[in-house]
Amino acid sequence: MSKKIKEKKKKKEDNYYIFDDARKMEDKVLIKRLFSYAKPYSTYFIFIIISVLISSFMMSFVNRLFGYIIDELSAVDPSFSVARKYSIIILVFIITATLITFFRGLVLGKLGQKILYNMRNEIFSHVESLSLSEIDKTPVGKFVTRVCNDTNSLSDFFTNVLINLVSQVTMLIYAVVIMFSINWKLTLIVFTILPILIVATIFFRKLSRSQYRKISFDRSKINSFLSENLSGMKITQIFNKEEAKLEEFDELSNRFMKNQDKAMYIFAIFRPFIYSMFFLSIIVVFYFGSNMISALFTVGDLYSFYLYLHNLFNPIQNIAQMYNVMQSAFASAEKIFTVLDMESSIVLKEDGIKADNFKGEIEFKNVWFKYEEEKWIIKDMSFHIKPGEVVSFVGPTGAGKTTILSLIGRYYDPQKGEILIDGINIKDYDIHSLRRNIGEMLQDVFLFTGTILENITLRNDDISLDEVKEAAKYVNVDKFIERLPNKYDEIVKERGNNYSQGERQLLSFARTIVFKPKMIILDEATSNIDTETEVLIQDNLEKIKAIGTTIMVAHRLSTIQHSDLIMFVDNGTIVEQGNHQELLKQKGRYYNLYTLQYD
Repeated sequence: MSKKIKEKKKKKEDNYYIFDDARKMEDKVLIKRLFSYAKPYSTYFIFIIISVLISSFMMSFVNRLFGYIIDELSAVDPSFSVARKYSIIILVFIITATLITFFRGLVLGKLGQKILYNMRNEIFSHVESLSLSEIDKTPVGKFVTRVCNDTNSLSDFFTNVLINLVSQVTMLIYAVVIMFSINWKLTLIVFTILPILIVATIFFRKLSRSQYRKISFDRSKINSFLSENLSGMKITQIFNKEEAKLEEFDELSNRFMKNQDKAMYIFAIFRPFIYSMFFLSIIVVFYFGSNMISALFTVGDLYSFYLYLHNLFNPIQNIAQMYNVMQSAFASAEKIFTVLDMESSIVLKEDGIKADNFKGEIEFKNVWFKYEEEKWIIKDMSFHIKPGEVVSFVGPTGAGKTTILSLIGRYYDPQKGEILIDGINIKDYDIHSLRRNIGEMLQDVFLFTGTILENITLRNDDISLDEVKEAAKYVNVDKFIERLPNKYDEIVKERGNNYSQGERQLLSFARTIVFKPKMIILDEATSNIDTETEVLIQDNLEKIKAIGTTIMVAHRLSTIQHSDLIMFVDNGTIVEQGNHQELLKQKGRYYNLYTLQYD
């Protein structure tokens, strides 16, 4: 492969791994934020750390006792009773340390799951608080990865790595202190190897961190790809694109595998290097230590010194083994905190006005709105809707009709201008109170997995079965439900795919009515349904108009002919407005659309 091709390939790789969804946070920042989740359980951690200090001391002191035993047995007048006493002490220390470790593991496992439980709930709650603007910009698969995969990656950090890290560092400190107490000169000679270990560890840390960021990025890409393509599988099969999609997935999977391999190679090099340094230190200890044997430095001391080399290097090896998990956890934490740091474009007021007496007067004052930086969807729009009026928006696709409805429900905030309901800026309302008073029925009806009853009430226990039946009867869906084997307990599969579009739409009508809104928004609620269902929905529309202010978007002009006010929207502006007869007399855009449909 030529140098030019290699450079081109590397440039393509660098462009692929642009971590736009995760900042390069420092380890100390990540650790500090992770510890904030452990703060409520500080009592547990104090118990765990004390148990670590006790068990580590016992296991460390065992090595010193082995040296004493060797000195007793190799003495001119050996004392077997003393050696047996030391052996009993060793046995007691080992049993005690094992029991402490066992109970610590139980507490730690429970503690780790509590922390992850709280973290998952916080992430999901935060995602729910984001505006549609932020959610639209982020693939669903990424959010799924954050809530599921990335939190699971932190499980080992809290239940394994964190305390083991404390344990290994404690063992290392004990080893250093006792080695100095045995022979400080030999200890300093051994420590000449440490600078090499420190440099190697820093270099390994840098490589490992970078690689695990790529692995986390690849995992998120695969989840996003799966989420999107499983949802769009029908389109893939219609256009016979299975092979093409398989190739795309294979490329993502292959990239993920290669990055996993690179991480494995990095670790495979580092671990043998640590082992080689360990054996080098053993050689150094026996070479120099054998020349120091005297009354002040015995064979037992040398043997203890050799055992403490294990306590010095084993923690380093174990930390290296945990480093993979730790870097994976840090990469996941970085992704999680990036989601938690996302700020909603909709700023809520803590003391927002409760919309208790909702009349339904709506006014747009010079409203401008855009989803992206360069393209305005709504341009300097102003209109006024009186309480109880039935108002419809018509116009070509992409004119901004649905955006108007989204702005009224405050799913987005305009960049300029004001939106008033009952004379109050909607930004001053408590957002939950505002939306509770607005009933919305969309073209794309979404039903959750569960039962019909749960989908109508959205698991609100305050809504009784009688209220649900009354709402179902009101919107003409009761006969359909009563014909089902389990009636209101009939199962709804994912997205309601076991029901027709019309049936789903009628269920959404019942769901809206049962929450007793003061204002109704209908976005293409009569599209994509059969004629029989349309008749039922038309009947529903006549009933719904009596609830309060009704705002509709419809391409079928038969649905909106009896509206009090019709506004023709094009390119983000209102080009015509009036009732059906007034607009026909103008013989403008509305007249042309009406003529086109009925001709």
